[in-house]
Amino acid sequence: MVRNTGDNNKDIKKGLYLVPSPIGNLGDITLRAIDTLKKSDYILCEDTRVSKILLKKYNIKSKLISNHKFNEKKNSFNILEFLTKGCVISLISDAGTPSISDPGRVLINECIKNNISIIPLPGPSSVTTAVSISGFSERFFFYGFFPEKKKLLVNDLENMSKLDSSIVFFISPKKFNRVIPFLKKNFDGRKILICREMTKFFEEFIRADVDKLDKYNFNFKGELTIVISENESSKNLSKKLNESDKRLIKKVIYKLSIKEIINLINQKKEISKKEIYNYCLKLKNEN
Repeated sequence: MVRNTGDNNKDIKKGLYLVPSPIGNLGDITLRAIDTLKKSDYILCEDTRVSKILLKKYNIKSKLISNHKFNEKKNSFNILEFLTKGCVISLISDAGTPSISDPGRVLINECIKNNISIIPLPGPSSVTTAVSISGFSERFFFYGFFPEKKKLLVNDLENMSKLDSSIVFFISPKKFNRVIPFLKKNFDGRKILICREMTKFFEEFIRADVDKLDKYNFNFKGELTIVISENESSKNLSKKLNESDKRLIKKVIYKLSIKEIINLINQKKEISKKEIYNYCLKLKNEN
């Protein structure tokens, strides 16, 4: 391996840099990211063929080192040695922010153990890009890629269905149709956003009700980013009457029937009819 021997990295802090790369459109990279990559002695990447396209566009000549899920443990010893000697090393993924469902966690933990500086740069992320356009709750749970084993998939989806937040996950186009029955079972009543080719010329955002999902014919490589909405049916669910509800009932208890009061209270929320009925009877009995 030949390191970048220029003096252009003297004004940059030594350590491991996590540098986000574009998720599609090569123009989506920050000036700081380009500057950091140019000043790096080495750049760790998943696929050198993919990363060379980005580096060539911005005239970045730093040495590339292949670092993927099959060799990252083996690589970590040599990379740590470079870092302890004062090298500037950047970690990038094929697309998006490194170490998010991509290689990087092994090296990051080794750097933490050895007190080596880790410097994260902000930048492109398919997760936040998809959530931003979803229209769903800004509170979200990011899952990553689904497991291969059906039992794990079933258990995880069941647990996630109990979360009152948006849910984001990655999946290949080939596997998506296979999980549709599981999505319908666990997320009925919710909405879904399917994002494909984000930031590219043929980007597409498919919106649907989970209950109405059908098989899709995705003829392209890469991954889908999926966002499932929060559970709308439980959004305003309250098993107990609050003080505001009770005050309203007291005002109308002799003006409306109990059935009308139940409909009035449940215009903006869902409280059990029994809860409202019992409170109405309590008020009438007190008088």
